[in-house]
Amino acid sequence: MERQPAADYSHIIAVTNRHSFDGAEDPELAFLTRVREVLLLRPRALVLREKDLPSSEYRALAEKILPLCTGTALILHSFPQIAAELGLGLHLPLPLLKELATADPALLKHFHTVGTSVHSEAEARLAYMLGAGYCFAGNIFETSCKPDLPGRGTDFLRRISSAVPIPVYGIGGIDETKIPLLLKNGAAGGCMMSGLFSR
Repeated sequence: MERQPAADYSHIIAVTNRHSFDGAEDPELAFLTRVREVLLLRPRALVLREKDLPSSEYRALAEKILPLCTGTALILHSFPQIAAELGLGLHLPLPLLKELATADPALLKHFHTVGTSVHSEAEARLAYMLGAGYCFAGNIFETSCKPDLPGRGTDFLRRISSAVPIPVYGIGGIDETKIPLLLKNGAAGGCMMSGLFSR
């Protein structure tokens, strides 16, 4: 799939989903090919969300993708030790961020970038207090990833963005055309998974 760069990709964080390529002849090759294509668009960051992998396989995959990330930050998801060892940013679900902030605050301070996902203003404020430097807020629009969950809308995004002094990225049903609307409602941009990582 060939994509043309758009000006607002600088406001997009790409979130991976290798399972979209499970039916390919060579799933890992297909996935890595798509990663290369996505990185050519120059998104603000790439979150390697493959948290279901064993740690050794996750690290191996991260090490394959890292050299491709010239000009785009690579952020690891749910593997703080690997992120620390590779000198990369870290994205954690909020309960894991809270756990790490309590159990190993020194490790948490090691990361130049820490992010999490939130679903309310209270969670956004907690994320900020725990040291998050950005957060995903969603889901903003209806999405095939969560078909039974209605979108929370741009008013929700505006409230989250106003609640904390850190960048907030809308997630859920986001594509390139919705970025101006997210920016208008106080967000720093949006996150795309299905729109970028699908066959």
